[in-house]
Amino acid sequence: MTVKIVTDSTADLSPESVKELGITVVPEYILFGDKTYRDGIDISYDELYEKLVNNPKPPSTSQPMPADFTRIYQELAKETDEIISIHLSGKLSGTYSSALQGKKTVDTKCNITVVDSESVSMGLGMLTMSAARLALTNEKPDKIIDEIKEEMKNIHLFATFDTLKYLVLGGRIGRARALFGSILNVKPIITLRNGEFAPVGNIRTRPKAIDKLYESAKNYLNIQEIAVIYSTTPDEAISLKDRLSSLVDNNRLHLARLGPALGVHGGPGTLVVILRNEGSKSGPIEPSSQTSVKKPSIHLPKLNLPSRR
Repeated sequence: MTVKIVTDSTADLSPESVKELGITVVPEYILFGDKTYRDGIDISYDELYEKLVNNPKPPSTSQPMPADFTRIYQELAKETDEIISIHLSGKLSGTYSSALQGKKTVDTKCNITVVDSESVSMGLGMLTMSAARLALTNEKPDKIIDEIKEEMKNIHLFATFDTLKYLVLGGRIGRARALFGSILNVKPIITLRNGEFAPVGNIRTRPKAIDKLYESAKNYLNIQEIAVIYSTTPDEAISLKDRLSSLVDNNRLHLARLGPALGVHGGPGTLVVILRNEGSKSGPIEPSSQTSVKKPSIHLPKLNLPSRR
């Protein structure tokens, strides 16, 4: 039987890729007041960003419940004896932990392996697609898991934000730091290190921040895959994608939109470059020469939600 691949909605995979590769996606939750939405199902991208800008009370997010995973694993176990479930970094969210808890209550002999990708968005998406492609060739589960863990070492992320407002609303940085950034028109650049967000530096203007994303990607050797992810600025994303096209074949260059669960924290204007390479990069990541403001990791809150019937 073919190995079944599961991920969560922060992978930012297109519906076409999900269908073509037979991937099962477990949605995160977005909460506006007393109303709960399933990421990618009950709320669209445009609706999320419209609500984010116009709603006086900031939304929150929550990982899927263990019962969500149990239900999906039970259904897939009717079709296979092997499930590989790959999720965003356990240091950023409780999703990985929730999947492990859900696995414990599955009433089946199906073998379920839960993998912490140590990544997010299309970093997670790339790993999931690689696993799904291998599964479609009837590759053995152990081989798929080994391949994914090897690829995890070569996933690299760089992101910039148009405003620090939504990090403040989510309690991620203090208001004084956000005011400082607004006065100086600072655009922060972050990366992922060991599954956690870490600052690279701050850039004075939006165009220079986008240049920094391009230059950061350009430093890598043997690039196998690149994704540009945006929240609300498709023209910027397409332009950056065109610049990056010289680094990788077009069929390995992806354009994706930042999903609602992640968009809540990044806000309008978020722009991300994620790449997968082989071997070493040409040099170390150097902090920007601009004044740096260190920001803590962004965690999706763990909330207790009522079980859905």
